[in-house]
Amino acid sequence: MSSASPGLERNAVGLAGTLFQSITHMAPAVATALSIGAATTFAGGLTPLAVVFAMIACLFTAYSIGEMAKHLPSAGGMYTYVGRGLGSFAGWLMAWAFTLAQPLVAPLLFGGFGFFAGIFVATYLNVDFTYSWAVFAVICGLVTWWVLYTGISFSTRVGVALGTIEIAIFLFVSALLVINAGSNNTIQVFVPGADGVLPALQGMVFCLLAFIGFEAAAPLGEEAQDPKRTIRRAVIWSTILIGAFYVFNYYAATVFFGPDRMAAEFYTFNGGDPWGFMAEEVLPGIGGLLVIFAILNSALANANAGATAATRSVFNMGRGGLLPQFFAAVHPTRKTPVNAVHAQMVLGIVLVVVLGLLLTEDPYPRGLNVYVFLGYTLGLLFAGMYIAVNVAVIGFYLGERRDDFNVVKHLVVPILGVVAMIPAFLSVLGGLTIPILNIELGSLTGDLVWVAPLVGAWMLIGIVLYFVLRARSPEAVDNLGAVYGEGEA
Repeated sequence: MSSASPGLERNAVGLAGTLFQSITHMAPAVATALSIGAATTFAGGLTPLAVVFAMIACLFTAYSIGEMAKHLPSAGGMYTYVGRGLGSFAGWLMAWAFTLAQPLVAPLLFGGFGFFAGIFVATYLNVDFTYSWAVFAVICGLVTWWVLYTGISFSTRVGVALGTIEIAIFLFVSALLVINAGSNNTIQVFVPGADGVLPALQGMVFCLLAFIGFEAAAPLGEEAQDPKRTIRRAVIWSTILIGAFYVFNYYAATVFFGPDRMAAEFYTFNGGDPWGFMAEEVLPGIGGLLVIFAILNSALANANAGATAATRSVFNMGRGGLLPQFFAAVHPTRKTPVNAVHAQMVLGIVLVVVLGLLLTEDPYPRGLNVYVFLGYTLGLLFAGMYIAVNVAVIGFYLGERRDDFNVVKHLVVPILGVVAMIPAFLSVLGGLTIPILNIELGSLTGDLVWVAPLVGAWMLIGIVLYFVLRARSPEAVDNLGAVYGEGEA
């Protein structure tokens, strides 16, 4: 393995693999079963409409990322975009935030996998033992490690297979829910009632978090075929396709469960597992099994996609001198960023076990406590990064790509993207009221009170490190927006 002029495998991933890199990073089965459920307490019977609004809001940012990707195909992804659009300081802060965010995706999913795998073996195999969550979390980590190390072509094919399975299961269950709803099927779940559109807008805030990951194709900019077109298509189409998937699922859930019951009952129904209950109703004996299998499948697929994005970004920072050159090593035959892969997997496995033991079990049991804690952390970081990318589009096209500037594409759309992401950012902070939407957010409790201070401390450290790096290695900072290998458009 050599770190001299390292290069990732070119033209290794087609549109399907790149598309599913973003799709699986969104963990559509997990988001359907867990994340969007929080929106029902606000949107109630209008939850399908809330998901439509969230999809449209995310499309603004997806379009902005696409506008950057068609000129800057890079493993650095979003931090390359921000570095070119807003300068080295903003680019460094983006890279620093990304360095915290992306490596946390894998341990988050290891924790979720461990929790649900423990439930699966206890429920269906009558095998229940202490710390089963940790055992299964480590197994998930080891499998992900092997998949990543094998190579990008293999790991993206695994992503396509796993993503197809989880989507197929939920589409099948949702189709049966629609059929069994019979005369209760109605378009009224998309039509505001006496309270107007406000409930749907309030629910939209929580639906936005279910879309995190649509940008995950961007770090494949050096490995995708025809990256200047492929990355753009993958980011935009993953948002549209999974948005439609979420809309169909929650249309099915709403008409089957009952629009009038959604706000008060759905989220906590059946011990917090309404999808397992509904699946059993339409598929007695195997429905609940299919749902939990889809969730486990989704967790593994998301861990693979998240670690793929993380290792490419860490590799790019090592190659550019922002991190030690150790991370720039590429396997001579597999063409994977081998040291970044090993570091990510060791960090992920150790972190999920340590956090699972250190975090309290009230109200979330071990494994799930890691999922929730890191989920809040990622929500805060990604909402902020999406805002930065939208602003970077304006700077990039008013600056070096001035001749290509378009008022709608490069000003109106990014501004709408910023506006749409601000409520999502505030929703993760808690303890405040989101203006205009008038959503009162309760203060975070337990371990979650540490999320914002930890993220804030991380970013303050990043500010200090920027000036240290600027003094010691100014060329590394200046290369934040560099695109390696393939030229720019």
